[in-house]
Amino acid sequence: MTGRNDDSAQDSPTDEEVDNQFRAVMEGLRTTIPGVMVLFSFLLLLPLQAPFDDISDSNAIVFYLAFTSAAISSVLLIAPSVHQRVRAPISGIRRRSASHVMFATKVALAGTVTFLVSIVAVVYLVTSLVFDDTLAIAATVITSLIASWAWFYLPLVTFSKGDDG
Repeated sequence: MTGRNDDSAQDSPTDEEVDNQFRAVMEGLRTTIPGVMVLFSFLLLLPLQAPFDDISDSNAIVFYLAFTSAAISSVLLIAPSVHQRVRAPISGIRRRSASHVMFATKVALAGTVTFLVSIVAVVYLVTSLVFDDTLAIAATVITSLIASWAWFYLPLVTFSKGDDG
């Protein structure tokens, strides 16, 4: 009977483990959200500048892509902390559960991807306004590759190999 309890304990994390996992997700969001908010603030102010009226139609589309993806990213990255505040006081549902941690992680990843879309669009927009479209495309590709490598390849591929070397 003891072995059976040990197996079930391995299958489902303890409340303390769930709490630690949720805290880790929230801590990661505390470092990401300010970056999204700064970018979103910049994008909110940009159309209010007089020279903005002179941008091309294609750059206006890129701007709108950057703006909407930053807005969506903000919503997605803030969502887990809102969940935490809404659950227990209003519904009586436990504030944290293993499924909530998994959902919060997926929402945070979706927010991170939309943040990357916004960053890449802003890199293209600014570079195309300062230089030319060829350099803008190059800067956008380089930024996309570096972010994809640093944010996704490293944790999913490099660090999945273990600490062996």
